[in-house]
Order: sequence, then structure tokens, then C-alpha cells
Amino acid sequence: MGHFKNSAALAQQEVERVEAQPNMFEGNVAADQLRLFIERIERLTEEKQGILDDVRDVYSEAKSNGYDTKTMRAIVALRKMEAHARQEADALLDTYRNALGLA
Repeated sequence: MGHFKNSAALAQQEVERVEAQPNMFEGNVAADQLRLFIERIERLTEEKQGILDDVRDVYSEAKSNGYDTKTMRAIVALRKMEAHARQEADALLDTYRNALGLA
């Protein structure tokens, strides 16, 4: 996450530098700023893809060590949930299991 903050800070510094330069055309500042936004989005997209690749590698490593990655993904999703939302989902799942005789 710190990576993204650094990218944002660098991009903001670049925007300020460009805006501080005297320009003969008002549209030139807007074009420079737009270019910086686009470059920033591209850079973040590359970083995001790198992180996704790293996560995929971790799951692959876990699988090669005998772990069930589907279950691991479910655990990761559960850990993202608020406690009350997780309890609600568990209660609903239990209700459905009982209704279908799977309990």
C-alpha cells in the first residue's frame, strides 16, 4: 500500500512542477496534467498486475505444499468480512444446510 502512496506523491509533485512552469497556452497545462494522470494510471495498473502475479505465485506455492487453494481463497474472503457479516453468512449457510438435510 505504501507503494501506491509514493506513486501518488510523486505524481502530485510532477503535476505541481508542470503547473509551475510558465506556459503560453492554457490548454498546454491541461494536456500535461492529463498526460500525468494517464501515466500514473498506467504505472498503477502495472503495479497491480505485479501484485496479482505475486498472489497467484503464493497460491501455487501453497498448492505444491498440499494446501487446498479453493479453501484458502474462501478463508481470505471470510477474513475480509466484518465479524457481524461473517456471522450472518454462517447463520444463513446453516439455515440452508438444515433445510436441505446437509447438516
